[in-house]
Amino acid sequence: MSPSGRIALLVPILPALLLASMLTGAGEAGMADLRAVLAGGDNSPLQMIVRDVRAPRTLAALLVGAALGVAGMLMQTVTRNRLAEPGLLGVNAGAALGVVTGITLAGAESGLAYLLWAGAGALLGNACVLGVANAGRQSGSPLRLVLAGVALGATFHGLSSAMLLSQPSGYDQYRFWVLGSLAGSSGGMIMLAAPFIIFGLLAALFLARPLSAMLLGDDIARSLGHSPRLLRAAVAFTATLLTGSAVALTGPIAFLGLLAPFLARALAQGLAAQLAASAWVGAIVLLFADLGARLVAQPFETPISVLTALLGAPLLVWLARGSIR
Repeated sequence: MSPSGRIALLVPILPALLLASMLTGAGEAGMADLRAVLAGGDNSPLQMIVRDVRAPRTLAALLVGAALGVAGMLMQTVTRNRLAEPGLLGVNAGAALGVVTGITLAGAESGLAYLLWAGAGALLGNACVLGVANAGRQSGSPLRLVLAGVALGATFHGLSSAMLLSQPSGYDQYRFWVLGSLAGSSGGMIMLAAPFIIFGLLAALFLARPLSAMLLGDDIARSLGHSPRLLRAAVAFTATLLTGSAVALTGPIAFLGLLAPFLARALAQGLAAQLAASAWVGAIVLLFADLGARLVAQPFETPISVLTALLGAPLLVWLARGSIR
């Protein structure tokens, strides 16, 4: 099947999952109730369910899925490594360390504070992993990059645990956030994070053309008027902005930045089209995982990272075996 045919088959899936997300969850609210609420009907219980619970959750899945999908595609492209993913490269753990630091040392409680601390932590984590992976001989090796990410990610987790042990009162606040869930999404937090995610998505599309030139080699990129060093810095900043905003909104969600680019490459050709496909596929995967999180262990919810790990871990093993060969 041609790429356009595969994309045509994929297009209706996202609207269908958005509708399913709005119709699934706590409370008795069917299609007729949903139409009544969206039309402005005066039914307070249904308004609370649909507008205050399900709509923010659905919108958060759309934004976070697109952000992590595009961040993964940017990181894989600039490092030329199919294993590069925000979770594996320690960016999620860095964002978590930033939030723990904010909670324990600065008393962070608001959504804006989470966003700022997560962004600073994600930037620190990304810089540390790329610095370690590119230092010395054999710099840029795919497995070296992953090993640096895993090692520094474990270090960040250890630092987070040590800080929480020294201040147990912050643990309850942190443990709900770190499991990765869309259940606590609120309209206010989405309003704070959405501008950063939308800016990051637009910046990624703007970077697609110079990044495509850099894939042909740094010398060719320079001959076309692009600076590889500035371009790498811009890509790192954009990927960190997208990841930090997404993590602040929902907590760390593993493997989505690996899954979405892998599927997007099978659907589209050309970097700009693959970035757009990564955003589309990332939103689809996260909406699907969130529906599963609500349904598999009713009346309780499964952490969404558990479901994305079930899908992403086998893919990671398969890609790693291919890199070793």
